[in-house]
Amino acid sequence: MAAGGTALAGLVAFGLFSVGCSTGGTGTRDEGPAGSQPVAQITQQPSPSGTTPPVRRVDAVRLLKSDPKVGERVREGLKPCAGKAYPVDTSYGSMTGGRTADVVVNVMSCADSVSVGTYVYRADDDGSYKNVFAAEVPAVYGTIDRGDLVVTTQVYGSKDPLASPSGSEVVTYRWASDRFTEHDRVHNDFSRAVEGTDGELPVQTEPVAPDPADEPAQPGRN
Repeated sequence: MAAGGTALAGLVAFGLFSVGCSTGGTGTRDEGPAGSQPVAQITQQPSPSGTTPPVRRVDAVRLLKSDPKVGERVREGLKPCAGKAYPVDTSYGSMTGGRTADVVVNVMSCADSVSVGTYVYRADDDGSYKNVFAAEVPAVYGTIDRGDLVVTTQVYGSKDPLASPSGSEVVTYRWASDRFTEHDRVHNDFSRAVEGTDGELPVQTEPVAPDPADEPAQPGRN
């Protein structure tokens, strides 16, 4: 009887071992770490500081009026459109690697809201701002894209209305050797194929329900 009990206990232990190994098809790894083992925890590392320069707000209108590189025509048109609001867009971002964020200023006309000038200002160590880029042409607009300066200019033909340019020039500039240099240029020609189609499209009629008498005869139907 003692021998039989020992053999029975061995079979029970073997059965439990087999059940544990067959769970999920991957053995005991499905159960995770044992309760007595410490569980590893992942701690997120803080992002490195100082990679993005601080943003210092500027008075863009005052900056433009005191800048000798701003053309007289733009300077004279720099007036409030309604109340005290000036037609000026201002963007801040890192393009030149300075200690303070660079400033992109776009000046628009009050009459048609078309940008007439784009300027980039870089902060010096003494806190003053220096004009490092200027473009004064109709329908020009500058933006900051992943550290690059992107300037878009609408292209007009001799008979193009203001709201419908013939194309556009998109130029990407990068800061190198203390100045912006052209890195990429894309020219877009806009299609005129859909112009003048208003009122010339065929008139759509209301759908008419089919007459049952016109339906084709089906096999096996009397």
